[in-house]
Amino acid sequence: MHILDAERVRLRNWKETDRDLFHEINADRKVMEFFPFRRTKAESDVLFDKVRGMIDDTGLGFYALVDRISDEPMGFCGLSRPNLEPQLETQGVEIGWRLATRFWGKGYVTEAAAALMQHGFVTVQLPEIVSFAVSANHRSTAVMERLGMRRDPGRDFDHPRVPDSHPQLRRHVVYVVTNQEWLARQAGKP
Repeated sequence: MHILDAERVRLRNWKETDRDLFHEINADRKVMEFFPFRRTKAESDVLFDKVRGMIDDTGLGFYALVDRISDEPMGFCGLSRPNLEPQLETQGVEIGWRLATRFWGKGYVTEAAAALMQHGFVTVQLPEIVSFAVSANHRSTAVMERLGMRRDPGRDFDHPRVPDSHPQLRRHVVYVVTNQEWLARQAGKP
């Protein structure tokens, strides 16, 4: 199922042929630098099946991010409910992504995420979209800033699923943009 297009990229449902790319990004040392562990092929397959099946009735989920012309998978990007209460509200929606390193630095994630924000605010009518990352993950926070999200230090949190063996990965910073802020920016208002 085709979800949406941007200029160079498409978001679509996962295909069985995307498994190898999914494993590549989840096993890559650079991609997973700010996660407590990399995944084996078997662990990646379990997560692949979970991600493929987690699309909810509003169409939210993490979709394959692919080249719009060739359909080559590059990673994923999506809007999802993070299930991190009390750190984030039950109805909160996050925007997130992961991309194979050979596609880094080309603006693909920013392009796909911007299209998803439009979908989230215009089609789904979300009140806000959040994103979070390990505080040292400057690549991800730079994307958040390019998307017009603002840091909300009062919502920063220690991620409950990061094991004690990785204390440097526990603290997460939160970025947010409200529907009203996003719509004003689209209309050219400061």
